[in-house]
Amino acid sequence: MDLRAKPKIVESIEVNLFYDKFKDNLQLSLVAGDEGLKKVIKEKSINRPGIALSGFLESFAARRIQLFGAGEMAYMKTLSHAAQEDILLKFAEREIPCIVVSRDLDPTRIMIEVANRYDIALFRTPMSSKDIVTTATVLLEHEFAPMVTEHGTMLDIKGIGTFLRGKSGIGKSECALALIERGHSLVADDLTYIRLINEQELLAHSSELNRGYMECRGIGIINVGDLFGIRNVRLEKRIDLVVTFDEWSAEHDEDRTGLEESFFNILGINVPQIEIYIRPGRDLARLVEVAAMVRAAKIMGHDSAKEFNDRLIAHMTKGNKE
Repeated sequence: MDLRAKPKIVESIEVNLFYDKFKDNLQLSLVAGDEGLKKVIKEKSINRPGIALSGFLESFAARRIQLFGAGEMAYMKTLSHAAQEDILLKFAEREIPCIVVSRDLDPTRIMIEVANRYDIALFRTPMSSKDIVTTATVLLEHEFAPMVTEHGTMLDIKGIGTFLRGKSGIGKSECALALIERGHSLVADDLTYIRLINEQELLAHSSELNRGYMECRGIGIINVGDLFGIRNVRLEKRIDLVVTFDEWSAEHDEDRTGLEESFFNILGINVPQIEIYIRPGRDLARLVEVAAMVRAAKIMGHDSAKEFNDRLIAHMTKGNKE
């Protein structure tokens, strides 16, 4: 029976959340339509109305944030008040989530009136349209990304994001503590939040509540930043490797060559996995550290197991010829 948590799929976010979380990143200020903050953004892309301002709404992306740049604002100012109102009412009928005006340009009087009348949040920012699109798209991608929680400890080991998993009490936190003592960084302990970014990268982080804290059995809760320094705590990290701890038994057939690849699936992404069996006398921290280094070498194109296997085959071939 699979007890892993089901992925959380985000289909929309409130304009209010978007504004509260990203107003500093995007330098947003609310100009009008404060009642519209309750509306929702249903797509993670930014739309520039462009040709829609002329009345062609066949493929108008109404579910997205509407960005009015220098071109759109220049065109709006060539229209009469009646013409501006007419097109903006059509936008309102399609329930656009909000409007952002770039380059600190002044919205027209009609834009402000329609925003207040139909509860459409109207923002202004000094950023250029290009910068707004780039920055907002990245932020929205993160918010709309599918997310799942996994029980385990996430670390940054020499640049390799390493997720330690295994049943409760098997020694994940103790191993992580030994690795932190050696200079590596903690991302999350016990409960790790994982997002799928751009449908190809798994980004792990902790909750704000327990960021930088660890639970060590027999000791209690410790603050990693206070004990080892703030450099030993990271906000988030891509997952490059999964290390699964399991109790050893005579039935287990441990991989001794490294030629066989194993994977652990998270949100549809197969992450390389190494299984380590718990036995007395094993230095788990050292084994995990080496596993991360081996993974780093593979990413750089160096597979020591394959290289040795090729050398062995070549040596055997040469011996047979002689």
